[in-house]
Amino acid sequence: MHKAGDVVLGGIFQIHFVSVFPDLSFTSEPQQPTCHSFDVVGFRRVQTMVFAIDEINRNSNLLPNVTLGYILYDNCYKLQTAFRAAISLVGGQEEQFILEETCVGTPPVIGIVGDSSSTHSIAISSVLGLYRVPMVSYFATCSCLSDRQKFPSFFRTIPSDAFQVQAMIQILKRFGWSWAGLLVSDDDYGFHAARSFQSDLVQSGAGCLAYVEILPWENDRTELRRIVDVMKKSTARVVIVFAHEKNMINLMEEVVMQNVTGLQWMASEAWTAATVLQTPDLMPYLAGTLGIAIRRGEIPGFREFLLQMFPDLHHNNSYGNSMVSQFWEFTFQCRFTPPPAGWVEAGGPLCTGQENLDDVETELLDVSDLRPEYNVYKAVYALAYALDDMLQCEPGRGPFSGHSCGNLKELEPWQLVYYLEKVNFTTTFGDQVSFDENGDALAIYDIMNWLWLPDGRTKVQNVGEVKRSASKGEELTIDEDKIFWNFESKKPPRSVCSESCPPGTRMARKKGEPVCCFDCIPCSEGKISNKIDSMECTSCPEDFWSSPKRDHCAPKKTEFLSYHEPLGFCLTATSLLGTCMCAVVLGIFIYHHSTPIVRANNSELSFLLLVSLKLCFLCSLLFIGRPRLWTCQLRHAAFGISFVLCVSCILVKTMVVLAVFKASKPGGGASLKWFGVLQQRGTVMVLTSVQAAICTAWLVSASPTPHKNTQYNNDKIVYECVVGSTVGFAVLLGYIGFLSILSFLIAFIARNLPDTFNEAKLITFSMLIFCAVWVAFVPAYVSSPGKYADAVEVFAILASSFGLLLALFGPKCYIILLRPEMNTRKAIMGREIQA
Repeated sequence: MHKAGDVVLGGIFQIHFVSVFPDLSFTSEPQQPTCHSFDVVGFRRVQTMVFAIDEINRNSNLLPNVTLGYILYDNCYKLQTAFRAAISLVGGQEEQFILEETCVGTPPVIGIVGDSSSTHSIAISSVLGLYRVPMVSYFATCSCLSDRQKFPSFFRTIPSDAFQVQAMIQILKRFGWSWAGLLVSDDDYGFHAARSFQSDLVQSGAGCLAYVEILPWENDRTELRRIVDVMKKSTARVVIVFAHEKNMINLMEEVVMQNVTGLQWMASEAWTAATVLQTPDLMPYLAGTLGIAIRRGEIPGFREFLLQMFPDLHHNNSYGNSMVSQFWEFTFQCRFTPPPAGWVEAGGPLCTGQENLDDVETELLDVSDLRPEYNVYKAVYALAYALDDMLQCEPGRGPFSGHSCGNLKELEPWQLVYYLEKVNFTTTFGDQVSFDENGDALAIYDIMNWLWLPDGRTKVQNVGEVKRSASKGEELTIDEDKIFWNFESKKPPRSVCSESCPPGTRMARKKGEPVCCFDCIPCSEGKISNKIDSMECTSCPEDFWSSPKRDHCAPKKTEFLSYHEPLGFCLTATSLLGTCMCAVVLGIFIYHHSTPIVRANNSELSFLLLVSLKLCFLCSLLFIGRPRLWTCQLRHAAFGISFVLCVSCILVKTMVVLAVFKASKPGGGASLKWFGVLQQRGTVMVLTSVQAAICTAWLVSASPTPHKNTQYNNDKIVYECVVGSTVGFAVLLGYIGFLSILSFLIAFIARNLPDTFNEAKLITFSMLIFCAVWVAFVPAYVSSPGKYADAVEVFAILASSFGLLLALFGPKCYIILLRPEMNTRKAIMGREIQA
């Protein structure tokens, strides 16, 4: 198709499906290829360009005083034809026609709209780019065409596949589909889509591919059967297809034959709106398909323009070709005489040329869902606005060498490329049109869903959109309530290789399988994962431990001998009981201090012994409760000094008993002068001072400190006091043991003294209990962990203290309270006479 004009735009479209090429050898006469199978949708795109140019020519504000013409070619879906058409457009091989009746020749083709195929566009623009001839495609999406080094003059009004791939990945993320299959066509469109999809999917971490298969162009049943078998055996329920209608038709024949259902199909823009696939036979399989579609637009007045189209019976109108006649014959099933050149499908009654398009059902007039056509419309206007900007350049202020401007008579294609890169306008539908540094248009797609209606009809509905903005990146907007799911549950399917690992586990990749296939391994003790699909478990801080579900760190349980637990409460009560008993006994002795049994064997030592026992009971409380620095330092010092004071009193009392017995014998009076009251006090003070010195040296050199011990149980913190110096602790205990053994030996020697002095027997028995308790204490203390070591020490303190209290003061209290008649000097002296 062609039309005269001051400036001519070229166009390459797909209007016939099949072409038969003649012999192109140099020895034969050159012939045109014969085309078959008229494509009404392709013809509608041709008419869109014709309408856009006609609209521009009628617009007084855009390119005033300039008439646009066009030369349009049919590529018959063949690369050879498309390439020949492009070379003809830029090489001036098209036939000449008259311009304004004063000039005969070929006006310049300043730019080309097309081609729709990525493979065609790659071949054509690689040549046109050498001469900087602008080419604006309306349907070629291959991301490779964004390479400005290889294709410096290529532009497009459809987003690149790179964005389409990102849009697909956004949908996968939205529905949690991490396991999908990928089918691609056997051409540049499919190969680049597959490469881009695989790399972007890995980078996004949204999932991985179960398989990648290439769909053959021809109807290869063996290969198609193998591909469908792969789809059936795979656990992936989502199938993504970057292919063309022809590929899908061949594939679906095999899918129907094998009855492969239960798949969620995702369509690229190449077949999202393919009505040839929306048949009753295929909808049980393809219903619910989610597809990426070119942005829909509206072109006011386009339908009215189409209704005004009639074939040129006399070859004198602006079309000057047979393409409209071919459409007429195809639509009305009639024929012209003679048939249009190159057209072999004419048949039926003769065409009048006055048939009414409104009387037939034709896709040509369906302008409710203009998508590729809208891109054609924008491509024509982009070239027109670029030319208009160039013509408005003021001489001397231009962008070219010497601030020159481009002009219509000496127009160079590369000058138009400069203005195309800067073009920016808004269509009547409200969409902004501009190109980025790679020649790509604004990235925006509609998301379509194939709805299967109860009456068997099919509706392709818009359920959302995905667009790219500089600030927010890819933005997905989708109305899930509108989506038709072709499953019994009417919900999105699950398509994962392995279910997500819950918190408390980590992913362990299965050997030899994609990263989406993994096992969930529970975190070990002390480690947690608090997110879904954690790659590794993290260790808890020192004072925390993993929860039973390993999904969070909880503070470790603290363990120490507490007042609130039964053991600590019992020991505390026992300690207070012993203290009260000491106080009661001390009160009894003070009240009866003048009685013989109290005054016997130095009552002052008895009072001091009761006070020291009271301190022994009280010092056990320092071992109960959370260890602090002061309690750790004080507990052993108080324990050691209290017990040394107690044992020192017992030792002095024992020595006094033995000295008195010796003094009662002839010549033994001199022994008592060493055991007067003053000497007794001094001995107790000296012996106690030695222990005080030991404790002081210990505290100064290696003081006991509180310590958080995690060695007993990993999930517990045992608060304990470390002794600091084991030697200091051993010397403290050893000194007590030495005095205890010495007291026991002296008391044992004096056990058979006359009854008047029978306190030696009580001391022997009490020291026997004391030593037995502390001998048993050492192994029990060493083998007891944590708080139980403190409990053992408290028990030893209380047991030995009760043993001393009861053994030494029990019989005396019995006599004072229950047998007062025995608490007389006469009774005591009577015993002596009897003895």
